[in-house]
Amino acid sequence: MSSPSATSIQHDPRRARKAVISASMGNILEWYDIIVYSFMAPVISGLFFPNEDPAVALITTYLGVGVSYLIRPVGAVVLGSYSDRHGRKAALTLTIGLMTVGVAVIAFSPTYATIGIFAPVLLMLGRLIQGFSAGGEFGTATTFMTENAQERKAYYASWQVATQGGAMMLAGLTGWIIFGLVDTALIEAWVWRVPFILGILIGPIGLWIRAHMDDTPEFAAATEREHSPVRAVFGQHFGRVLTAAMCVGLATMSVYLITYLPSFAMKLGLPDWSGYVGALLAGIVALTLSPVIGSWADRVGQTRIMLGAAVIGIVVIIPLLLLIIHTRSTVVLLLTEVVVGTLMASYFAPLPSLMTQMFPVQVRTSGMALSYNIGVTAMGSFAPAILAAWVSVTLLAPALYYILIGVISIIGLLIARRVYDQP
Repeated sequence: MSSPSATSIQHDPRRARKAVISASMGNILEWYDIIVYSFMAPVISGLFFPNEDPAVALITTYLGVGVSYLIRPVGAVVLGSYSDRHGRKAALTLTIGLMTVGVAVIAFSPTYATIGIFAPVLLMLGRLIQGFSAGGEFGTATTFMTENAQERKAYYASWQVATQGGAMMLAGLTGWIIFGLVDTALIEAWVWRVPFILGILIGPIGLWIRAHMDDTPEFAAATEREHSPVRAVFGQHFGRVLTAAMCVGLATMSVYLITYLPSFAMKLGLPDWSGYVGALLAGIVALTLSPVIGSWADRVGQTRIMLGAAVIGIVVIIPLLLLIIHTRSTVVLLLTEVVVGTLMASYFAPLPSLMTQMFPVQVRTSGMALSYNIGVTAMGSFAPAILAAWVSVTLLAPALYYILIGVISIIGLLIARRVYDQP
């Protein structure tokens, strides 16, 4: 659903490209930290939860991912509403500042051996700050990209996913270097902090870029402002919110499956570095393929591509996992990561533009932020913890969970097509 004024705004490719760069910085920081935290979970669990059984400590550490997602809907309400009332630029500048603070808290938190029970408390505080900030980042950044592009909206919005692939690539490269080259004792002593410190460096760059950009022409041209965007979303567009949230499920599950596979590889006795190389490859695939899929979606429609990717994923995920389990082969693991990365890009790349079309400009950020964060909180937030616990019952747990979420997302896509006339 477009703004009435959008049709009179001329497309400016240079402006659209600058919007992609501005929005991408925060997106890279957000997802880099989420993925690095999952990668470092085996180390963090021993440093911050040392008195528990190793398996329980790992699950507890993964719950830190879930905790950050519980506050995301709050961030979506507050920051989404702020963006719809005061502008995309103001909200984006705020989110990246908060994200940087959250990363810094984690990077410099003393361990349990130093300050006892306050160590996991500080760790969770950092995750909560990040979760609140990230609650507004996806909706605002995607809205900023699409409202700066009057043509090829799916292509420009797909860079939201491409930059997540870039973050996955950077995190995978970091994990590969650390776990492949550095001694375990050194990692536990201080090296585990390095990936988070690198994340902090992204923040000031993104903050400077966002502080010097203009707001979107669609937002500036909108003659009406919704006094209470969140109330309008719940009162007038709640069906759209739930439908979009269902569509989000498989996208977020794909990301978390890729980030979980390094721990899964260790459980199977594969080299520690193998899962990180796999994530690096999956990130490269997502980074390079997402814009191609976005361009395709501009021509044939989003839901058609997403439905195909979802069905293929559901069909192949169990055979892929069985291959890893029975061969215990690093090559098979890496090929699986590439396949999952391809499926992730194919499903996820059209999603941001699909979501922007479902809400009018006056409530677009609030609607997208709520939809996205309800989806990831309900279906992705505790995925690493669930998988860490469930895999002790059956090694097929990642595939079974993927299929469950995939079915929910297919239902959401069918509703989007037939009820809300999305292409």
